[in-house]
Amino acid sequence: MGRVFLFSGETAVDKRRNTMKKANIAKVLGAAMALTMALTGCASNGNSSTADSGNSSTAAEGVKKIGVIQYAAHPSLDNCYEGIRLGLIDAYGEDGVEIDLQNAQADGASCDSISANFVSKGYDMIYAIATPAALSAYSAASKSDIPVVFCAVSDPVAAGLTETLDAGIENCNGTSDILDFSAQVDLIQSIQPDVKKIGVLYTNTEANSLSQLKSFKAVCEGKGIEVVESGVNSAADIPQAATTLASQVDCINNFTDNNVVNNLSVVLEKANAANIPVYGSEVEQVKNGCLASISIDYVALGKKTAEMGVEILNGTDPKTMAVGTISDGTPVINSEVIEKFGFTVPEKYADAEMVTTNAAAESDAA
Repeated sequence: MGRVFLFSGETAVDKRRNTMKKANIAKVLGAAMALTMALTGCASNGNSSTADSGNSSTAAEGVKKIGVIQYAAHPSLDNCYEGIRLGLIDAYGEDGVEIDLQNAQADGASCDSISANFVSKGYDMIYAIATPAALSAYSAASKSDIPVVFCAVSDPVAAGLTETLDAGIENCNGTSDILDFSAQVDLIQSIQPDVKKIGVLYTNTEANSLSQLKSFKAVCEGKGIEVVESGVNSAADIPQAATTLASQVDCINNFTDNNVVNNLSVVLEKANAANIPVYGSEVEQVKNGCLASISIDYVALGKKTAEMGVEILNGTDPKTMAVGTISDGTPVINSEVIEKFGFTVPEKYADAEMVTTNAAAESDAA
């Protein structure tokens, strides 16, 4: 088709003719462009994938479509996701897996809706980080054949996600971040030899926390230490509960309770005001201002979770697999915090990992 030019000396009839020609050309070009885009889109959907697809609902043939629901945004759970992501890429490559990560922002209703959406999309597998997310995912997937693999569930038996740590249940298994409380209390006693009362803040409705509290109290009782407990129902209860608890104890020990961890800066603020230290349950809490911890590597836990999921997708029955754990905890000490309280690093922990407080955490706790 020839080009159409409009000269200033043309007649009105010529102008109308040329205008009509231009309109026709525009229609033809528009249709051609639309066809080209459609064909390009088809080619793209058929041949490309990404390790972090966000909201993608389609994948190339053979590409694994994975939904990941993370209960809340805090460092230990972020590290779990990073481990899962790396583990899946190790198994399938960057182009062999699409990961749809959704964060529920510590909201149970969001966990339910995200899980239902994953099931409706027919994903190959759902990974669920933390107990509330795992419970929602398992409930949503229970009437489908989509396996659920949980991560960082401290007591999967108490949560009803397994019947024993030696085996999973139908279409469900995963990893636990069970804590070594005996080693944790030994660390506390080494730093504070005169400790008599340890405070614990926990959420009344979180099954993991109730289980952890029971185990922690048993360990402390055997070491002659009293546990002063304070249960809360929501984040709104934490400031007053932390203030009262800090006035009654020699230190506070933090669990992996998601509600409390999400509000760790508040707990640290109240404890600092009472001039008592807070001990964490993993390295990120120590980096955020806790004094010390026998820490789990949550990236490693996430990788183990990914590996279990890959085994299941390869045909292994979840009921034949033991719940995964990270057996060796690492002592971590915040050098700034231990100095602030006038304690010294015990000789037993001379080789502990030493960290300092994140600038953002210092600002939050100020």
